[in-house]
Amino acid sequence: MSRGGGTQTLRLRVWDFVDLGGWKTYLPRLDCALGVEGGLSWRRELTPGGSVDRTEVVRSSLHPVFSKVFTLDYYFEEVQKLRFEVYDTRGPGSLGLQDDDFLGGMECTLGQIVAQKKMTRALLLKFGRNAGKSTITVIAEDISGNNGYVELSFRARKLDDKDLFSKSDPFLELYRVNDDQSKQLVYRTEVVKNNLSPVWEPFKVTLSNLCSCEETRPLKCLVWDYDSRGKHDFIGEFSTTFEEMQKAFGEDQAQWECVNAKYKQKKRHYKNSGVVVLADLKFYRVHSFLDYIMGGCQIHFTVAIDFTASNGDPRNSCSLHYINPFQPNEYLQALVAVGEICQDYDSDKRFSALGFGARIPPKYEVSHDFAINFNPEDDECEGIQGVVEAYQNCLPRVQLYGPTNVAPIISKVARMAAAEEHTGEASQYYILLVLTDGVVTDMADTREAIVRASHLPMSIIIVGVGNADFTDMQTLDGDDGVLRSPRGEPALRDIVQFVPFRELKSASPAALAKCVLAEVPRQLVEYYSYKELPPRGVSPHTQESSRLRPSGSFLD
Repeated sequence: MSRGGGTQTLRLRVWDFVDLGGWKTYLPRLDCALGVEGGLSWRRELTPGGSVDRTEVVRSSLHPVFSKVFTLDYYFEEVQKLRFEVYDTRGPGSLGLQDDDFLGGMECTLGQIVAQKKMTRALLLKFGRNAGKSTITVIAEDISGNNGYVELSFRARKLDDKDLFSKSDPFLELYRVNDDQSKQLVYRTEVVKNNLSPVWEPFKVTLSNLCSCEETRPLKCLVWDYDSRGKHDFIGEFSTTFEEMQKAFGEDQAQWECVNAKYKQKKRHYKNSGVVVLADLKFYRVHSFLDYIMGGCQIHFTVAIDFTASNGDPRNSCSLHYINPFQPNEYLQALVAVGEICQDYDSDKRFSALGFGARIPPKYEVSHDFAINFNPEDDECEGIQGVVEAYQNCLPRVQLYGPTNVAPIISKVARMAAAEEHTGEASQYYILLVLTDGVVTDMADTREAIVRASHLPMSIIIVGVGNADFTDMQTLDGDDGVLRSPRGEPALRDIVQFVPFRELKSASPAALAKCVLAEVPRQLVEYYSYKELPPRGVSPHTQESSRLRPSGSFLD
């Protein structure tokens, strides 16, 4: 998603502080701060008190429910750190944070809130001490409201005849009225020749283009008699809203009088210049990445690390695998940057960690698919730190060798994704991060494996570390054309993102993560849309609605 797949807007509702404690009467207020670039510093310039936003003061309550909501832009590929702080205000005369009593705070990421939808955490005082039994609950809602389109079909009857020797040639124009009262053309129908009761072809328009995702925004429909010289004759017009369209259509009363204001002023018994009927209205729900995540779709993260000899002896400081106690190597930098994002979307925080291209104990045979924790029955590690420790413990136990074959690991993750596909639910999506120092040796097999994986709930991120020539690796990234297998079969979806680490070496870990994860949301949505699988908890029957508004849509 070039910056994800679009910006999603969230509403964070903060409520239910339990037992702020003691006998005194509190006047609680809550402040929210947003971290910058995934760092630990907080942005302080937006309000006089130094926070992004703050709630109202709830008077005399140990269990305040705040009506204030915080609206934030959400990006999957960024670590967006949040801090909530609760203060007991000194009343109307309070001079700000320095004059108020700190009751507790909580830090988390926006991704954690999105993945859980409703998150409860303990409030902490300074130095990490619990604030009694006090808790804070944060609820996330998607209010982006731009993920759908409408199909409309109009017809008319008894339109005014504007032509002398034949009937009118009517066409219809639909306009959106902007905030400044200017009109924006949304759609112009085809011309129906010589007909006073035309039936125009159905047309589709996004909800954003139709009404800026505001149901009550005024719309205008104008009907004209076509003139080949461009001097079209005005027949009449009417005003409505998308909200009115839906209600009228549901009640079989979707028709409007087409009125010519000049005729109405001049003709005493003028009624109308015809009637326009909304013959059909269909709303199509287009689900977003956020819909799937908030519906409970989990991200299963797997990392595959290149242990071929071209990396150099790990004991040598020139090796790409050298463990410097003061500076993580490129493998660790890429692993942590990407893994820290993905871990917010995996409830058990366990990640598969695999290696390829090394001779492994006990027989020291070359393996292109081994668990770096040396437990073939369970290759998962506890959290990203567990993966880091497994990697560091693995290095002295293996012999770097070759060749650089990645098809076996792609196929392994694809088998897990295939099992998920059979569930018929949008419940788990797989991300494979491949870290390698050179062009893959088994290019034909890798292309074949990627094409097969393109039919599965899976994305592949390849990060090239070191200074090798990665030109051939670009062929695996479908940005410049459709990837094909050696047999000529095209990939169903572009699921590979290749990034040379050296291009981002001087950038922050947050910038690296943003670059390599940017396409994942789009890829996830493409897969589930192709399979016609809605987010969990949404009935497939609400995908299209021709008579009623779909339940659970942003129209509700």
